[in-house]
Amino acid sequence: MPDLRRREFITLLGGAAAAWPLAARAQRSTSVIGVLGGSSLVGLENRMANFRRGLAETGYVEGRNLTIESRWAEEQYDRLPTLAKELVDRRVDVIFAVGAVRSVLAAKAATSAIPIVFELGSDPLEFGLVQSLNRPGGNVTGVSTFGRELLAKRTEVLRELIPKNGAIGLLVNPQNPNTRPSLSEMQTLANAGGWPLLVGEVNTVSDLGRAFAKLAEQRARGIVHATDVIFSSLRKLVINLKTATALGLEVPPILLARADEVIE
Repeated sequence: MPDLRRREFITLLGGAAAAWPLAARAQRSTSVIGVLGGSSLVGLENRMANFRRGLAETGYVEGRNLTIESRWAEEQYDRLPTLAKELVDRRVDVIFAVGAVRSVLAAKAATSAIPIVFELGSDPLEFGLVQSLNRPGGNVTGVSTFGRELLAKRTEVLRELIPKNGAIGLLVNPQNPNTRPSLSEMQTLANAGGWPLLVGEVNTVSDLGRAFAKLAEQRARGIVHATDVIFSSLRKLVINLKTATALGLEVPPILLARADEVIE
């Protein structure tokens, strides 16, 4: 998602979180928002800064009339139920579930009364988070970028750069509920295109180096990643033309136009 759209998106979430729990807010002068994340704050600083900005634009400023209670699982997803309960016990007005599907599921399991706003790359219907996209129902709502559905499109873009039969590496977090269907869909795409699919597993950020080394050893000609906050928090679309030339790659003009940054 380009930076501008990401800022608008987080601003929207900020407004949604601020506008919902009116009854609870009327009982105290300071609103309390709980933030529940499956990963850590590292890599999400800009996202959270934009979230605070969105809240400020609706009149809620941290330290003045707003308190934000954050709980980060540090990629230890089995901690999420406990962290979600801590926010419920804190009697927050709303829970902002960041990134991982498991964060939203943990929050949803912890309360049916406190509003939950999510930000996901997954289909919320698939995981039973909402009753429908038009009428979510219950206490859960939010925004989805449908990242799994976009994985095939990103792969098509990558295939414009590499040889027809070149292998593509797929980075996945095996703990993410999206991983199994993503693997199945990508394997179907690979079989139809006649190219090898290589898989690199990443449970934490520290696994990235090992996963890249493995895929390089297996001679992957390009790498895409499945939906997961580990990858999205570190993502920036940059094209290095000097490196592309050294690798014998010709970058189509349309890809240059899409890049956040082009290095000559």
